[in-house]
Amino acid sequence: MNIKYVTRRTALKTLGIAAGAAVVGNRSEAAIKVDKNGRGFEYSLNMSTIRGQNLGFIKELETAAKAGFTSVEIWLDTLQTYLKNGGSVTEAKKIADGLGITIQNAIGFAQWIVDDEAIRKQALTQLQGEMELLAKLGCKRIAAPPAGATKGDVINLDTVTERYNIILTMGKDTGVMPQLEMWGGSVNLKHISQVLYVALQSGHPDARVLLDVFHIYKGQSAVESLQLIGKPALEIFHVNDYPSGINPDVISEPDRVYPSDGVAPLKRILQLVKHPEKPLIISCEVFNKSYYAQDALRVAQTALRKMKAITADV
Repeated sequence: MNIKYVTRRTALKTLGIAAGAAVVGNRSEAAIKVDKNGRGFEYSLNMSTIRGQNLGFIKELETAAKAGFTSVEIWLDTLQTYLKNGGSVTEAKKIADGLGITIQNAIGFAQWIVDDEAIRKQALTQLQGEMELLAKLGCKRIAAPPAGATKGDVINLDTVTERYNIILTMGKDTGVMPQLEMWGGSVNLKHISQVLYVALQSGHPDARVLLDVFHIYKGQSAVESLQLIGKPALEIFHVNDYPSGINPDVISEPDRVYPSDGVAPLKRILQLVKHPEKPLIISCEVFNKSYYAQDALRVAQTALRKMKAITADV
């Protein structure tokens, strides 16, 4: 597939970057001021946060709703286990709707990016099936991380763009759009600049990036580069925190803590990614073993409380 090179105007439109103040210097004061109508952020629970309690798909939805969430990110393996054990997509959607829960995104690990042609072909078949399944569930997004390409050779970004364009076309056909996810510990797509390049160079109006507080630190991207990202490029942003004293090269997923319980410059980050035109979905994603030892409802309630507190004056 040939890469679709884009004009400056198309590129700016794709990432929602306004000419002028939005791309030069700090984001304008008007763009980061507190929305007096309470808009700005929509709170979501990534089920990783209560994954260790092994509640099962339906119980996870019920716990999130009881904690006060109206949006969640699900994990595909948990959904598939539910289906294998006799559940149905129709019933799952009915339950989610009844709970007032919107499934905003799904976490999957199809290896769409890898160089091995046989593995990549299999991954595209897997991803097609996952997209079709999610469409029936009413979920319109799926994460597209560099799974399978976290070690070894660095893949040329133009090649990554070609491969991302393929799954964007699949997303357009199914109505479930792949969110290009940055992983700070990967050799591929570890920096904000890299996922932005691929999204821009794709020239696709549905290109989106999925960023994460932890991965910004892990991959050592500059926080201030977030001011160059605008709507519609960023629809979901993973929030969490990390403790002091752990270098980026050794920090790992279980080190994540609740937002505001660590040293991440969260308020500045949220100021930079917030957009007054449309609420940004911020989703709490942690993998903390000490939280997994606690009551899942308590963990979910704590996550929501801390997200609301950290965004109160952003």
